This record gives sequence, structure tokens and C-alpha cells, in this order.
Amino acid sequence: MTFEELIEVKRDGSEHTRSQIDRIVLGYASGEVPEYQMSAWLMAAYLNGLSADETVWLTDAMVRSGRIVDLSSIPGIKVDKHSTGGVADTTTLVLAPLVAACGAPFAKMSGRGLGFTGGTLDKLESIPGMRIELSAADFLDQVVRVGVAVIAQSPDIDPADKKMYALRDVTATVPSIPLIVGSIISKKVAGGADAVLLDVKVGSGAFMKTEKEARHLAGELTRVGVALGKDIHCVMSDMDQPLGMAVGNALEVIEAIETLRCTGPVELTELCVALAGRMLVLGGVAESEGDGRWQAEQALSSGAAMRVFERWIETQGGDPRVAADVSRLPRAHFTREVTAEEGGFVVRMDAECIGRAAMMLGAGRAVADDVIDPGAGMLLDVRIGHEIAPGDRLATLYASTVDQLDAGEERLRASIELGPDRVSPPPLFHEV
Repeated sequence: MTFEELIEVKRDGSEHTRSQIDRIVLGYASGEVPEYQMSAWLMAAYLNGLSADETVWLTDAMVRSGRIVDLSSIPGIKVDKHSTGGVADTTTLVLAPLVAACGAPFAKMSGRGLGFTGGTLDKLESIPGMRIELSAADFLDQVVRVGVAVIAQSPDIDPADKKMYALRDVTATVPSIPLIVGSIISKKVAGGADAVLLDVKVGSGAFMKTEKEARHLAGELTRVGVALGKDIHCVMSDMDQPLGMAVGNALEVIEAIETLRCTGPVELTELCVALAGRMLVLGGVAESEGDGRWQAEQALSSGAAMRVFERWIETQGGDPRVAADVSRLPRAHFTREVTAEEGGFVVRMDAECIGRAAMMLGAGRAVADDVIDPGAGMLLDVRIGHEIAPGDRLATLYASTVDQLDAGEERLRASIELGPDRVSPPPLFHEV
């Protein structure tokens, strides 16, 4: 069967065989299949969907397109966490040292931000000297010695996903649940962790805007992960407003440090403690989620998590002094306070719109090769349910040019809606 005929199979709504899926995925990863034909197949899959079996076969083929990281030399149950993307989601920077401080090895390959969502690697690279690329031997050694390592995905791990995602991003085929599942689970299987906790975001600042969509995605992620032999667990957490109060790379590092010192935002702290409690159960360190939460809270209050953070940063080449002196982190040249023009209650915050405001300030990328400003972004002062008076500060903006401040302010104002009556903030967790 020619590749044109394989496109016809999915175009006409029929189901592929496993060998056909292999040919599609592995052929594209090897360069045998040109981008224009793969684009056509991706659109056919987006429009007509993939069956339960096809989704598993797709994910398995993506894993086999490269090598699988072997973490077996690291003692204990290796745990990993993945978020489906959001705004002011600084969780990994807190959760990684927190879980490691409690005795569960945390080995993670992360990605960069694209569009309105931030990327863990960009946040880490805002720390002077921080290296996000390590050899396989150094990666394993660091997890053994420090308990945590977070690095970039190497080119020979799941190359099919890297090529397919880049193509999906420019062919309007990103929001397809089977393709999203294949992308996430293939990376997690190839990454080698024993147990993975997936944080599926739902709301205005997430790819899944409704609970129904998020629940479907969470179910598919779990099903496909288990089919490929991984211990996969999902939570659905809120993204109808930014998780933290800082949006931007260095600003989010500062907020992570504050959270590790027990002075961070309540919502970010609660999410990290709750996820840590669950991960410690998966890692065999805690007997129950309640026990795991207690251990996480003790690691925060005792300073153990902060000490792991400092050692992690230093071991990966970063300046550990940022933990005590955040002025060592980059900061944009221009700042501006944005104040309320009228009073009322905050009834809505469009998290995606806030993320795009941060992009306009220089904190994010519109396309993959854009250069970001590590010091750009914003510090928010309000959340849903807050009462504000005219002249109260809504946020402080950071950018390298006045034009960026103007664009960011306009978008930020459009993202915050006031009303005459107080509303309850959305729940932090929608479902576990």
C-alpha cells in the first residue's frame, strides 16, 4: 500500500492496522515520508479520529522511533510528573526538590514554552549558568546523588513526537485527543520513569476548556499508559485563572523560591503539596496520600526541600545563590504598575489572555525559534473573588521596551472582568 493509500484509509474514516501505523510513524521519523503527506494524514486523523487500538499503536510506534532511557541503575521507584500546560504553572520547580527531599527519585525531561503556556526549561535557563542538557551518564548520576534532575529531551529520544508535534503546530492539528495522548505518553514511556502523575489542566488557560474534554483526555492518557506498561495516574486541576501570581520565567523562579520558603501563593503551595503526597505514594515512600502530604509539609517547613533545590541548581551548573538573593536573576529594564480604572469584584480572569499578555511583554514565543526575555512578565495582585477599588493595583508589568508594556497592558486589561457581586473562586481540583 502506498502512503497515498494510507492517507485515503484515514480520510475515508477507516481503521489502520498496526503495521500501517508503524509505517506512518516510523516512515515519517526516518525521513522516508515527506512533510506534505504527513500533514495530510494528520489532518485526516484530526477530522476522523483514531480508534482505541490505533491510539495505543501510534503511541507505541512513537516510543520505538528512538531509544528508551534506562533508569534501572537508580535505586527506588522513579517518579515523574507532567502538566498539560497552563499559565503561572511553576509546579515542577517546587515539586521536583520537594519530592526528592522526601526520598523519591525525580527524573524528568521537560520542554520549552510555546504560545501562551510557559516551559520549565525556559524558567530553569533564567538561572545564571543553569545547564538543561546533560549526557545520559550525568543525568543518571545526578538523580542518584541529588535525587532530582530536570533536563531537555535529547534528539534520539522519541524523535517521532518532536517531528510530529512541530508539524501539528503549523497545520492546526494540535487539539486532537489521540494525538495529544500519543505525544504525552510516548515521551513518558521513553523517559523511563516507573510511575507518572499527569496534571490535566481544565479552564480558560488550558487546552481542555471544559471538564468533559479534560475527563476524556485524562481517561485516554491513563488507558494508553497502562496498555504500554506504565503506572499512570491523573488529576484534573483548575486553569480558569493563573495558578500562581507570577507569569514569566525569572519571576516564576522567584515565586518557586518563595514557595519553597513557605511564603508563596496559597494555591501553588496547595497544588504542590497535594501532588507531592500522591507522588510519594506512587514512589513507595508514603503509605497514603495523607502521609505523603505530611511528609511534603515537613520537607517545606524544615527547609529540606530548599536545600535540595540549591544542590540541584548547583549540580546543573546554576548559581545556587539565587535562593538567598533573587536579585541575581534577570529583570527586565522597564516596569509599569497597572491600576484599576473602576471598582468592583473580580468575576473572571481569562488565563489564556493573561498568558498572551506575558508573550507581548517578551516572556513567551509565538514561534519555536523566537528569543524570549527571561526577565519579562508580570506579577499579578488580584484573583477571582477579590474586591478592588479604583486605583488599586492589578499587576506590575516587566518588559524591555515601552511598546511591549503598552501591548501587554492592553491585553491584560482585557483579561480581567469586574462585576458588582462577589463570586466564588473556582476549585483548585476538579477531579482526581
